[in-house]
Amino acid sequence: MNRIVLRPGSIRLSELAAIYEGATPSLDPACAERVAAAAAAVERIVTKGDPVYGINTGFGKLASVRIPAEDVETLQRNLILSHCCGVGDPLPREIVRLIMALKLASLGRGASGVRPQTVALIEAMLANDVLPVIPEKGSVGASGDLAPLAHMTAAMIGVGDVVYTGVRMPAGEALAKAGLKPVVLAAKEGLALINGTQVSTALALAGLFRAHRVARAALITGALSTDAAMGSSAPFHPEIHELRGHRGQIDSAAALRALLKGSEIRDSHLDGDERVQDPYCIRCQPQVGGACLDLLRMAGRTLETEANAVTDNPLVLADGSIVSGGNFHAEPVAFAADQIALAICEIGAIAQRRISLLVDPALSFGLPAFLAKMPGLNSGLMIAEVTSAALMSENKQMAHPASVDSTPTSANQEDHVSMACHGARRLLPMTANLAGIIGIEAITAVQGVDLRAPLKTGTELLRAHAVIRSAVPALEVDRYLADDLAAGTELVMSGALEASVSEGILPELSA
Repeated sequence: MNRIVLRPGSIRLSELAAIYEGATPSLDPACAERVAAAAAAVERIVTKGDPVYGINTGFGKLASVRIPAEDVETLQRNLILSHCCGVGDPLPREIVRLIMALKLASLGRGASGVRPQTVALIEAMLANDVLPVIPEKGSVGASGDLAPLAHMTAAMIGVGDVVYTGVRMPAGEALAKAGLKPVVLAAKEGLALINGTQVSTALALAGLFRAHRVARAALITGALSTDAAMGSSAPFHPEIHELRGHRGQIDSAAALRALLKGSEIRDSHLDGDERVQDPYCIRCQPQVGGACLDLLRMAGRTLETEANAVTDNPLVLADGSIVSGGNFHAEPVAFAADQIALAICEIGAIAQRRISLLVDPALSFGLPAFLAKMPGLNSGLMIAEVTSAALMSENKQMAHPASVDSTPTSANQEDHVSMACHGARRLLPMTANLAGIIGIEAITAVQGVDLRAPLKTGTELLRAHAVIRSAVPALEVDRYLADDLAAGTELVMSGALEASVSEGILPELSA
């Protein structure tokens, strides 16, 4: 099993991607000393009795209420139970694992005041596949992702449900089966565990990784569509893009050139092409896709920083003092999620126009209507294009920025919130829709390429063509198409389509 050692403060995006794909994280043992020192600072506060928020006071609007030392453990347990207010479907296991890994990384910085044994329980639950059932809704992205993280923490104290080795069961039962003991939360530990941006960040990271995968696939399908439409590769000339200077645009153009290299279809009309310019959906692929790639990379840098951050409150500072702040406010994550949503929307919008181009005989330069071999008797890919338009429009509706939709909560104590969790969670259906659009483009593009026979596309695109055709046979006459669309979508979502071309052609997430 692949393992990742988390070094809080220097965790890389690639390591987070590996955890999302199934690697098991553990904390760098070098963190133990800092974690223990912060826990000792909290214990000194409890012993001394000076009022410090969240240690011996109430929470939020109740911060002025003093809590006696003998009730500190009850305070933390009550905090968790009262905050388990999540609703909706459980989050997927890969996202729950990422949430726990991010919480592990944050606590490992040694500024949260939790004991080493509490951190160790999170590690052990990940190692033993004991994953809390966390409802998807309930966070507004400030004061931490309180409700969902409370469900995570509830499992640690033996309350609520978990999924253990694939089976849902009560948390206490699962911990016992895994040879683990529930933790009794000490001072500040409950607050440290539920204060933080880990749910919003994990969802945003999942959206980022999925969006980047589909963006790479879209370069392949875009190149196939260019050949199917007998489009020109001249707009992909490197100097055009170097003159503008945007890294994503330069990288996208380079990928398109490499994908189209050696195409007989392209070579057949290099001279004497009567069209002066192709439509924007063909010609401006590097400019649009490249700008989207730049947005994804920018969001990736923000989320990498957040993954290394301490985002609970109050914090144990280097001098041992404990100070309240606002690192739990997830505004950076909300902005990153909105950027990712815009990129997802635009990748799908321009791909949908390429699909429309290929099925329209007035625009497709000699291809039959709807790519049907006997149009009229057969409708071909007419409604596949309509489905792509439906998916595109739904993504447009979801692309409105979530970060501007603050609402006051907790008796106006928390009067401005980020909505990061909303913004990040909507990336999952948006990337699913985008994969559907790109899957449909894969089907229309290879159908168009086939109709250019005996001319063939280039070596790299022939590999992609073969992968698509292994899942979706050529359309000779009308047939039940829903399964074909599902297969095309799966090629994109699984990474099989991007894996079909040579390594090094498609742009990486880290420029």
